[in-house]
Amino acid sequence: MTATSNRPGAVPRPAPAAAAGSAGPAGPAGDERRLRIRRRLERLIGIAATEGNAVHPLRNGDEIFPAMLDAIRGAGHTVDMMTFVYWRGDIARRFAEALSERARNGVRVRLLLDGFGSRPIEQDLLDMMDRAGAEVTWFRKPLWLSPFKQNHRCHRKALIVDERTAFTGGVGIAEEWCGDARNENEWRDTHVRITGPAVDGIAAAFAQNWAECHDVLFDERDRFVEHRSEGDAVVQVVRGSAGYGWQDMQTLIRVALESAEERIRLATAYFAPDDYFVGLLCAAARRGVKVEILLPGPHTDKRVCQLAGQRHYEDLLACGVEIWQYLPTMMHAKVITIDGIAALIGSTNFNRRSLEHDEEVMLTVLDETFTATLDSHYDEDLRASERIVKGRWKRRPAPQRVREALMVPIRRFL
Repeated sequence: MTATSNRPGAVPRPAPAAAAGSAGPAGPAGDERRLRIRRRLERLIGIAATEGNAVHPLRNGDEIFPAMLDAIRGAGHTVDMMTFVYWRGDIARRFAEALSERARNGVRVRLLLDGFGSRPIEQDLLDMMDRAGAEVTWFRKPLWLSPFKQNHRCHRKALIVDERTAFTGGVGIAEEWCGDARNENEWRDTHVRITGPAVDGIAAAFAQNWAECHDVLFDERDRFVEHRSEGDAVVQVVRGSAGYGWQDMQTLIRVALESAEERIRLATAYFAPDDYFVGLLCAAARRGVKVEILLPGPHTDKRVCQLAGQRHYEDLLACGVEIWQYLPTMMHAKVITIDGIAALIGSTNFNRRSLEHDEEVMLTVLDETFTATLDSHYDEDLRASERIVKGRWKRRPAPQRVREALMVPIRRFL
């Protein structure tokens, strides 16, 4: 795809060649590097990775929503679902109908909605699910809370069906995520379906937030099944929670960035990090790691957050970091790949809100095939993107600089 733009510093992206070594190092050297990343994360976060998982990437609503709805409709015992965004439209109704149908047929259905992000949900959908016997609970509904607590939101997205299949990633339940990123009305996102022992980690993320909102944590319909081996992926599930000081999600991303030896590829919907994480990206580039950042372009849904991130572009570009803007629609995926051997995927954005304030869940997947698939998606996205060029960006107009500076006082809430 070629495109022209009058945005500061933007140029079209030529079609990239296939990246050398995109499937990751093979043989003993690759095994050693995977083990090193795994042990760093296990010891520094204190969460063991599990083996024997199958992790399937799902790209955009045309793949994501049918897979999730099929899983719900096939549930025989339990459905646990939580989401930050549950808005309006046909897809919102289809999920409500599927959850209601299962509840009427004796399946235990629990739905946890964030009190801030899911406010636009239609009342008749809530009434439908309630009549069917589904348990719908709100996480920190604003009317009930102090302003301080309202700032800490449940941004996790998780669906766990019959304790054996789980989904997580970036997608919300709304029309914006339908389709295949063909135009500005169909957002670009990535979700994953997981089977195997790592499902327990996703279930624990749901349980952690459900326990805050509901008296009953489990009942006789929870079978606490043993997981059989489903695949070859090693997966660590990391939960981020609002708190003071350093937390696990920050450690996860720090270890990933500091462990990279060849390439870091970052795609995020909201890029507004603090100076420390900007420094980590620059340090990686200075030691010879190819660092690529893929961000929303003209169709961002949060211009304020985009401006906060643009304040860092000059420093990043000076270090050799490549920054790309996605042209067709809103880029909402949250994906990091490291050296073709490891991938981080989940609900966490590369901003201070995700890293400091919100409840998040992220998977570290050590599997070359899975990572290669995400890298191939990244290559396709870059062909529909444009690069920010250092010299042009440095000459951006004064009003742009002023708008960036105005974001500084509120940057930790973006």
